[in-house]
Amino acid sequence: MDYPEMKKLPVGIENFKEIRTDEYYYVDKTAMIRDLLRRRGKVNLFTRPRRFGKSLNMSMLKYFLEIGCDKTLFDGLEIAKEAVICERYMGKYPVVSVTLKGINGADYVTARSLMCSTIGNEAMRFQFLLEDDKLTEREKEQYRQLVKVDTSGTESFKMSDAVLMGSLKTLSVLLEKYYGEKVIILVDEYDVPLAKANEQNYYDAMVLLIRNMFEQALKTNDSLYFAVLTGCLRVSKESIFTGLNNPSIFSITDEDCDSYFGFTDDEVRKMLEYYDLKDKYDTMKEWYDGYRFGDVDVYCPWDVINYVNKLLVKRNLPPQDYWSNTSSNEVVRHFIEKVGDGLTKSEIEMLVAGETVTKEIHEDLTYNKLYDSIDNIWSVLFTTGYLTQRGTLGGKKYQLTIPNMEIRNIFKSQIMTMFRKSVEKDGDTLRAFCEALQTGNAEAVEKLFTDYLGRTISIRDTFVRKPTKENFYHGILLGILGFREGWFIKSNRESGDGYCDIIVKIESEEIGIIIEVKYAENARYADVCKGALQQIEADGYTKELKNDGYHTIYKYGIACYKKKCKVMLEKEKVSYKTGRSMHC
Repeated sequence: MDYPEMKKLPVGIENFKEIRTDEYYYVDKTAMIRDLLRRRGKVNLFTRPRRFGKSLNMSMLKYFLEIGCDKTLFDGLEIAKEAVICERYMGKYPVVSVTLKGINGADYVTARSLMCSTIGNEAMRFQFLLEDDKLTEREKEQYRQLVKVDTSGTESFKMSDAVLMGSLKTLSVLLEKYYGEKVIILVDEYDVPLAKANEQNYYDAMVLLIRNMFEQALKTNDSLYFAVLTGCLRVSKESIFTGLNNPSIFSITDEDCDSYFGFTDDEVRKMLEYYDLKDKYDTMKEWYDGYRFGDVDVYCPWDVINYVNKLLVKRNLPPQDYWSNTSSNEVVRHFIEKVGDGLTKSEIEMLVAGETVTKEIHEDLTYNKLYDSIDNIWSVLFTTGYLTQRGTLGGKKYQLTIPNMEIRNIFKSQIMTMFRKSVEKDGDTLRAFCEALQTGNAEAVEKLFTDYLGRTISIRDTFVRKPTKENFYHGILLGILGFREGWFIKSNRESGDGYCDIIVKIESEEIGIIIEVKYAENARYADVCKGALQQIEADGYTKELKNDGYHTIYKYGIACYKKKCKVMLEKEKVSYKTGRSMHC
């Protein structure tokens, strides 16, 4: 296959013109322009999780609507079939387009400076306003205030509060005066500054700034034709949209424009076929599909593009966590920490097992209240893509579920992190468990391990088609043993003729421990334990320890089912004088 002749994957590229002019693969979402223009209000808000194509679609809108656009960018795309819409809208309006995703200062002063730079850089696109007599000298001075630079050393844009808060409106008024056409305002990731401000404790100041900017630009602005905003959350009207007359909301629960953020199944199939990767369809679906927006199931485009791009280099590459690595996933941690405070372990266990939990969802939220209650956290998990819906009851209650394997791994990781923290805090139980392992006290090992299982959230592997049900119990054991100082732990490493679950080397005592964990289907504990011990013997798992000179070897067969376990032990004493082993 001659890869150089194929189009490149647009990894991290959010500029529509660049994708269309530099031979990148493009999944055609231009029909969104048609549907938006037919259904639009004065102010239109699209809410979707991160990495679902919001910025690229906003770039697409800008290049379609802005005066002087290159109409050839849309040749052969869906919107080109809409002759009436193209004649009415394409290249006919001045457009002010800003993205607020970079407003992430550690304090308000820094964030405000970044806001000035964002607005100032957009204003710099319109320097022609100073070169024509269509604007009065006073209006030109208003423009100069938007691009004024602080020359004291920072070389950053310098605006007073009044100028900054009125900046989008000022640009609108000046551009309408120049072109004789009302202005379209595009604001991408409008809520990022609020999220960052909430994290860094300057939320109230940022709310005031954005509220004033939006009120002037979107409410009291006669030069505005219409506006489009995108974000992760639908921030409550009372917070920053005060006074707006019913903005048009296109959220993840609405059927309008539901397929234009994310890739549909058909779009993914076509991409895989184009790159000769049709055999990867099942894996792609299991890992990155499962989101339901409105009435359409979609894949996360960031995941699909990244994975396909990697597969072109290494065709047998296992699926990776791409989406999860672009965020701290704090909301999942806050969620799990609510166990016992309005959230039950059973609810989390159901989600991780691929089942649904029915909850009432509130889409209007404020960032400073996100984690105040478990009800709010359910809503945040839903709106930000950590959970999706499989049906609704009366429009407010939704059957929530984890969408796919990638997101499930985030929950698993946070659950195990929380468990390890609890182990570390309970030093007495940790010492007792390790002492029991080291002395061959199988009864105590069984009791204490069962106690650990009862404390944590179970992770059942019914979610996957080929379950490896021992993995959860294996992870719990590693989470416990990882805190034991002076012990050398190896997991799933080659030993003898196969791979044992866990090898422990207590070098100071010349004691070795072999642990083989099995899932006891239908609670067949005794048979499974015996099978685990037989496997240790048959596959020669003790060979490594014997070669390293360990005199005492404890072999544990552990059978687990749900939150209970059974432990069986065989002890082997090795005499290096006679070269013989004695089984106890």
